[in-house]
Amino acid sequence: MASLFSRFSISYGQKMFLLASVPLVLAVSAIAFLVAAQSRALAEREIRSLEEQLIEAKKQELRNYVTQARNGFYFVYGSAAPDDQAAKQQVKQILAAMIYGDEGFFFVYDYDGNNIVSPRQTDLINKNWLDYQDSEGTPVVSEFLWTARSGAGYVEHLWPKPSTGEEARMITYITSFPSWRWAVGTGVFIDDVVSSVAATRAEVEARVQQTFFYISAITLAALLLVFLSGLVINIRERRLADAKLKELAQRVFDTQEEERGRVARELHDGISQILVGIKYALDVTKRRLDRGDDRAQDTLDKGIDNLGQAINEVRRISRDLRPGVLDDLGLGPALHALTEAFRARTGLETEFETAVFRNRLSQDAKIALYRIAQEALTNVERHSGASKVSVMLRGHRSGGTLRIEDNGCGLDDTKRRAGPGIGLRNMQERMDQLGGTLRVLSSRSGTVIEAQVPLSHLLPPEKDGLSDPKVRA
Repeated sequence: MASLFSRFSISYGQKMFLLASVPLVLAVSAIAFLVAAQSRALAEREIRSLEEQLIEAKKQELRNYVTQARNGFYFVYGSAAPDDQAAKQQVKQILAAMIYGDEGFFFVYDYDGNNIVSPRQTDLINKNWLDYQDSEGTPVVSEFLWTARSGAGYVEHLWPKPSTGEEARMITYITSFPSWRWAVGTGVFIDDVVSSVAATRAEVEARVQQTFFYISAITLAALLLVFLSGLVINIRERRLADAKLKELAQRVFDTQEEERGRVARELHDGISQILVGIKYALDVTKRRLDRGDDRAQDTLDKGIDNLGQAINEVRRISRDLRPGVLDDLGLGPALHALTEAFRARTGLETEFETAVFRNRLSQDAKIALYRIAQEALTNVERHSGASKVSVMLRGHRSGGTLRIEDNGCGLDDTKRRAGPGIGLRNMQERMDQLGGTLRVLSSRSGTVIEAQVPLSHLLPPEKDGLSDPKVRA
């Protein structure tokens, strides 16, 4: 399972691309769906409004047809008796002759469901259609009769077209001749309305899909732009990182060579000279012993003294490279010993102060702060011309802070404009590795170097109580 996850691990650049693209895709998708939903809802309201208007116009048209027909034969119906067959026949002839348009006609059913008049579909006449249902299951003739008995009204149903014989949607207006027990009506097919509404819906859907296409194209272009921008930035950052890495490697090499040169000089100028003196003293002692000279003891004592100096010199060089007190007692005693050695070597007034540490520093933080103090004191000795130096180490809620302050001439303006020297760069890089901060404040009245390590590099205090918290960090 671990190998499977490692196989699908993504790089930092891919993470940044996903971080930029996923919210964009989600936001655009949400906007697209909202736009589509709102567009469909608005279009549906407009389509329904249009459909209602068209159907209402059809209904008004039907009402006008029935009113005109009724006015045409009302003088016959109004004066006829319920069993006046001649009047009924006259009205049948009038209604049978009233056809309009390509499909329009009037029809008559009695209250029992028998067809009396159907000029365009004569095969229906004199047959009972009370149980007739359309393909949707609507009892059409029964609806006609119920509406007629209620007075008048509209019925929407399916009915075979006279021209084609195929069912189409129809709206029929029904009125009644109650004394004759007739249901009289006429209808108009609304398949043109249905097709118009369907075409409008299809057009709306096409526009919504077109909008989706445009949004998708814009999103793809944006993702491509993000990808290309990330690629350009990645290439640029990689080049900068490579350049910085080369510069850092060169600085490391320079620092190593400088340190090797310093150690070589100290070995040559210090220990080498002392060892030469010891060898000379031992040679003189040997010759004097061979001759029985009483002064052999003096040259031997001098050689022993020189040997002691050599041992102290080796200890000093070893302490400068990696002080043992840093590992054994902690940062506080190591800095205290460093400032004391600095005072003895330079004769400058030196102060060291440390506050109580409730936590102790990690090993990396100890080494980094010690090297920063070492580098800062070296700069003070070589360049500042100061007469007083103070070193302070303290712990607080935010972490640990080392502060070195002198009253020297400050950093040279020319060097400051040219950029920080290798010593300051080394300090900054040590703090960057720890996630800490380095502040350098310089003026003509002196320089302050303040290095702060974060709280993550402060460990719980030891419980054995063997170390003094005032000096061990």
